[in-house]
Amino acid sequence: MNLPEQTIHLSFDPGPYRMAMGLVGTDPAELIELDEHYPGEMAERRRLLAVRHADVFATLPGSEAARGEVLDVLTDLLPRRFPAWFSRNSAMLHNHLTNETWNLADPPHDPLEVAGRLVQEDLCLLRLDAGVPVLDAAVLCFPSRWSLAEKLGQPLATIHTRVPFYAERLARPVDRLMPNLRDGKLVVRLNWGMTDDPALYAESRKFRREHNPDVTPQNAGDKLWLRVERQTLRLLPKSGAVLFGIRTHLYTVGRLAADRQVAADLASAVRALPSEMALYKSIPPFRAALLAYLDDKAA
Repeated sequence: MNLPEQTIHLSFDPGPYRMAMGLVGTDPAELIELDEHYPGEMAERRRLLAVRHADVFATLPGSEAARGEVLDVLTDLLPRRFPAWFSRNSAMLHNHLTNETWNLADPPHDPLEVAGRLVQEDLCLLRLDAGVPVLDAAVLCFPSRWSLAEKLGQPLATIHTRVPFYAERLARPVDRLMPNLRDGKLVVRLNWGMTDDPALYAESRKFRREHNPDVTPQNAGDKLWLRVERQTLRLLPKSGAVLFGIRTHLYTVGRLAADRQVAADLASAVRALPSEMALYKSIPPFRAALLAYLDDKAA
C-alpha cells in the first residue's frame, strides 16, 4: 500500500520576529495526517507504550467521557478519510497498515491509548475549568522536551511557563480561544524548533548552551533537523473537552535548503530570533554552523 509522502510544513517566516498564535481554520477531516512514516512511527509508539507507559500516557479522574469521545471521533473519521487503510464493521475496526483489529466495544487498553495506537499524532485533552484550559489526559509519545507527568493537571499557561513571551503575548488569547471553539470546526497552527537529535521522543532536559563541535558549516544539512509541530484544536461536543493534537515532523536542513529561497528564509528567521527564543528552540549550540550552511545554500 503506497502511503502519501510527508507534507513539508514551512512554519517559519523571515524576520523580523513576531510571536502570534497563527491559527488557521481548516476542514475537520484534516484532523489527522497520515504519511510514509506511519509504519516506523507507529512501531515506535507501540514500543514506548510498552516500555515507558507511565511517561507517555496519563489521565486524571473525570476525563473518562472525553477519552472515550476521542476514540469515537477517530474510529468514525479514519475509515471515511482513509478507506484503503482502515475499515470498520460494527464494533470492529481493522487497521490494514498494521494488520491489527480492535474491538471497540471491549478495547484492550484505555480508549485514549487505543486512539494513540491508531494515529501518528499525540493526543492531549484539555478540560475547561471556569474557562481555563487544564491538561486532563494525554497519550504523548513524541514530546518536545516536556514531561507529561510534570504537566498533568496544570493550566495551559502554567504548562508554557518556559516558553519565552508566552505569558505576555499568548496566554490570554489562547485561554480566550478555548471556550469559543465550535463543534465541527478545526483550527491548526504550526510551531518550529531546531535539533541535532532526530529522536521523536525528546526527553525533558535543560536547554543546551554549549557548542556542538560535531556540527560544521559543511555537514549541517545532514546533522541538523527542523522539528515542526502541526497542532490542532477541536471541540469534543459531548464531553465539552478540547482535543489538542500534535503531529511532529522532522526534516533535515539539507532537504529544506535545496530550495534557495527556503534556505534564505530560514536563515533570516534564525537571525531574527530574540536570544531567549533561540535558546528555547535549541539553536545556540550550532547557530554559527547552521547560518553559514544556509547562507551558502541561499547564495
